[in-house]
Amino acid sequence: MTRTTMRAVEISEPGGPEVLRPVERPVPDPGQGQVLIRVAYAGVNRPDALQRAGAYAPPPGASDLPGLEASGEIVAVGPGVDDRAVGDRVCALLPGGGYAEYVVTPAVHCLPVPQGMALKEAACLPETFFTVWSNVFMRGGLEAGERFLVHGGSSGIGTTAIQLGHAFGARVFATAGSDEKCVACLNLGAERAINYRSEDFVEVLKAEGGANLILDMVGGDYIARNLRALAEEGRLVQIAFLQGSKAEINFAPVMLKRQTITGTTLRPQSDLAKARIAASLRETVWPLLDAGRIGPVMDSEFALEDAAEAHARMESSAHIGKIVLRASGG
Repeated sequence: MTRTTMRAVEISEPGGPEVLRPVERPVPDPGQGQVLIRVAYAGVNRPDALQRAGAYAPPPGASDLPGLEASGEIVAVGPGVDDRAVGDRVCALLPGGGYAEYVVTPAVHCLPVPQGMALKEAACLPETFFTVWSNVFMRGGLEAGERFLVHGGSSGIGTTAIQLGHAFGARVFATAGSDEKCVACLNLGAERAINYRSEDFVEVLKAEGGANLILDMVGGDYIARNLRALAEEGRLVQIAFLQGSKAEINFAPVMLKRQTITGTTLRPQSDLAKARIAASLRETVWPLLDAGRIGPVMDSEFALEDAAEAHARMESSAHIGKIVLRASGG
């Protein structure tokens, strides 16, 4: 490494997409157990917008720059790293800092770029696959044959959840906000796609016997509706709150139907917890990616300096799949 500065995009103040500002920053140095990645592409995710709005502070010690996933090439390794090397092409979960030409992250949070996959597509994997795998399978315990309801089926999380649920033998149901998005869900393996503007997902799932597992990022009045849509012994896994984190619910049916309400956020978890998710993904999910049986759904690509436009696209909810920023390409 000879460069000492890099292009990056910072949050100038809390606010809308317009507060994202291109800047020059020092290239970070990898610390103990970390690697330095020359970023080819960075994924754009809802938590980035929350951080931009001032509602999702980085964990202690993390970069103040947004960006929770990236793909690229390792260009330096810190002390204590013996399972990653300079020149490795990886995609990585990041504590922050992805909206830049270089970023540091724990080596154990890096995964190899799947066989035959371009770096642009690989940048879309970490945030959604870590989130879906840990919540749907490790926490939610989804099993083959179960009825699995995915809200926001055309989002990055949703398209990943549909594919993984289908690949592991679940009966997948998904909600989306347009007929076009419903078709995209069906093409990814959903058995039934529900346009929430014209159908009631509660009635659809109750007619099927109830959902065994629901993955929700909507919250608000969806929480009580999700519980009504669950079967006996059903599990609700909450991962975000687009419509608010507070709801009034009747716990009597929860008790009578022996339902479980749980959820997680990924970013605040320990490095060890994330390393365990990475190891589970590499063993169980990466072979499916290597074989081309599943893969990211791409919506659009923007230059790093156009991060504000990328955020506006994401917050319009017009996208299907993932949005990426091009830092150096590759």
